[in-house]
Amino acid sequence: MKNKQQKQMKHGVARSVIPQAMALMVTAWGLVLQHPTMAQEPKKEGVDAANSATKATDAVILPGVAIVGSKEAVAELPASGAYIGAEELHRFNISDVNRALRQVPGVNLREEDGFGLFPNISVRGVNTTRSASLTLMEDGILAAPAPYSAPDAYYSPNIARMSGLEVLKGSSQVRFGPHITSGAINYLSTPLPPDRETYLRLSYGSYNDVITHAWHGDAHEIDKVGRVGYLVEGFLQRNDGFRTIDAATAYPGSDRTGFSRVEPMVKIFWEPDTRIYNRIEFKYGFTEMDADETYLGLRGADFRNDPFRRYAASRFDNIATRHHRASIRHLVEPMPDLQIATTGYFQYFHRNWAKLNNIVDPAVGPGTIGLGAALSDGAAATTVGVLQGTSAGTLNVRNNNRTYNTYGIQSVASKGFALGGTDHTLEGGIRYHLDEVDRLQWDDVYTQAAGGAIVAGVQGAPTSAAGDRGQESRAVALHVQDQIKWRKFTVTPGMRVEFIEQEYVQNARTAGAVASGSGNLNVAAGGASVAYEISEGWNAFFGVHRGFSLPGPRDSIRTGLTEETSVGYELGSRYTNVEKALSAEIVLFRTDYDDLIVNGNLINGGVTENVGQAVAMGIEMAVAYDHGRAQDWVVGTPARLGVTLTDAHLVGNASSGSVGSLFSGGRDGSKLPYIPEYQFNAEIGLEWNKLATYLNATYVPRTYTTAANVASSAADARIGTTDSYFLMDWILRYQLKPEVAFFGGVKNVLDREYIATRHPEGPRSGLPRFFNIGVEMTF
Repeated sequence: MKNKQQKQMKHGVARSVIPQAMALMVTAWGLVLQHPTMAQEPKKEGVDAANSATKATDAVILPGVAIVGSKEAVAELPASGAYIGAEELHRFNISDVNRALRQVPGVNLREEDGFGLFPNISVRGVNTTRSASLTLMEDGILAAPAPYSAPDAYYSPNIARMSGLEVLKGSSQVRFGPHITSGAINYLSTPLPPDRETYLRLSYGSYNDVITHAWHGDAHEIDKVGRVGYLVEGFLQRNDGFRTIDAATAYPGSDRTGFSRVEPMVKIFWEPDTRIYNRIEFKYGFTEMDADETYLGLRGADFRNDPFRRYAASRFDNIATRHHRASIRHLVEPMPDLQIATTGYFQYFHRNWAKLNNIVDPAVGPGTIGLGAALSDGAAATTVGVLQGTSAGTLNVRNNNRTYNTYGIQSVASKGFALGGTDHTLEGGIRYHLDEVDRLQWDDVYTQAAGGAIVAGVQGAPTSAAGDRGQESRAVALHVQDQIKWRKFTVTPGMRVEFIEQEYVQNARTAGAVASGSGNLNVAAGGASVAYEISEGWNAFFGVHRGFSLPGPRDSIRTGLTEETSVGYELGSRYTNVEKALSAEIVLFRTDYDDLIVNGNLINGGVTENVGQAVAMGIEMAVAYDHGRAQDWVVGTPARLGVTLTDAHLVGNASSGSVGSLFSGGRDGSKLPYIPEYQFNAEIGLEWNKLATYLNATYVPRTYTTAANVASSAADARIGTTDSYFLMDWILRYQLKPEVAFFGGVKNVLDREYIATRHPEGPRSGLPRFFNIGVEMTF
């Protein structure tokens, strides 16, 4: 927000909120430090190995960075969750988060670009649009550029540079927010190594795909200063893309439909030589991405002929982003079993996605034609010709220009103590967060001749913008959770409350009528789980939790949107036997959603709205077994299977009034868009001496793309179904020596061609068959 009016609004409210937040933080930690069980305990020299921040033999991960912790920790969760470590991510050279999350039962995914640049993630049936109903984090810090003001912001951390991926479902997620109706996902960046270590991964693949990922870190003891260390990391990926833009008589076409992404990062830590343990970590990361990506899909017949084609009208489509993120984290252990981790963070994110918004076909009339209608079977031949570059017309390209800023400080304390025959791990946290989005759009108008040549172009000025909008949110969030162990029972109640102040300003810099407003949201979530240890390695758990997901300021204030709420139930059991190399889990779940929020930025002319009630229920199953390891064979035979059965449908008719909304026309009992009734992911492998090979398979049946549950529509190409698909990925690895491994593999081995999505604007495919080879070194 740049104008004087906005600054006055911001500073006036900030002065009232910040002191309150700081006072709450000081009061909370004062109460924790005065706990009667603490004052009588002697100074602790070190920490328990499971939670140690001082352990020097492993990479240090501070409290608050991880939300699960490890694969072994999953077995101890009081709810369902998953942990995917570096070994699994590197095994298939994963650079698309969709391919990683397919391993997790209960997660539904809508592909969009084939490379996972813009994931649409759903957990247990919640709306998939831009992952807006999930809390996405990197190292325990909110990752979306403006998670309160604009959660659906075309950004997700890059899985290819991560050391792990964590998913929480059920009652455990009340520790996180502000979107916890279904789940929380945390990306783990490369941790600081305890000693000198260097890592390098190089790969080359189809479509000139090049990935370079390298990092180096070290740590030193300095007399009277303490222990200091650093990590320097670089990541680069570029490719030409697998789609081809149509050529026309006066336009040569293009095969440049790929992207480039560069991501340097630096981390520094200092453990001072002090009486009580302290650790300070600083992190700075930067991402720059340039992608020739589009919203525009294909007509049905054209898709069947060549699903990797792009129309000439999309030639100007491009998204460019720049993202700065920094954090400083302090951990102190003032007394035994007490840890306090405090983190300050900042993000700046700018992006401009120039993409075809609509067209004008003079043979039809002077009005604009939406892309869904232009791609439909009922479109006039000349309208299709405008898209293909064979007819005269006008291309209106909208520059969706945004700048986001995020600031925050959060503190989490954890204390272990015994009370009345029970063992407690009490955690409390507080966060003050401010984020804002400054939106200033404009339209570029291109006049196209019949042969596809652009004969005139007018670059719109921001003063004639289609959207001039500023939104800001300030939030104070508090949570508390206590894990109580008594004999074979573990009871874990938790609660979260958030106090949000919102404001928006519209048309402050353009010729339109100025509008502004402010408001407040106060929301609460809570839950509890009960776990019972049936025998060693075998437990059962039951949990109930209430969740919420927040609307942005303008939608909340101007259109009266309310927060989305949910009540979730789960009943599960898990079994782990390390000696037999066997683990298994089954979970029954049900989540009732109320005032479901559907974001409108996915569709031209769409508005964000509450569409009504929905329910999602089903079964999640996972089993992993290594028969070779269990039988002490010289060959390992790891195998894993994950299955999800889901019934997600509307309860009552959808209240959507937005033309083109995913939920328009939804009736009582209609299946939710893009949520499959069942899906599975399986993986098998052979490991012998220095050689290993793995095969991963995924099956997803077709889904409806709107809540109207219509198989096809002659009026709009976005209405219909996706294709069912069966995908196989294969990899072969050879460990030349402990420090060096070579790998090569194929993604989509069977070269399946399928409609992965019909949104934003018409049918689009997933990634075709993709070959890659590479080398991985650690020294």
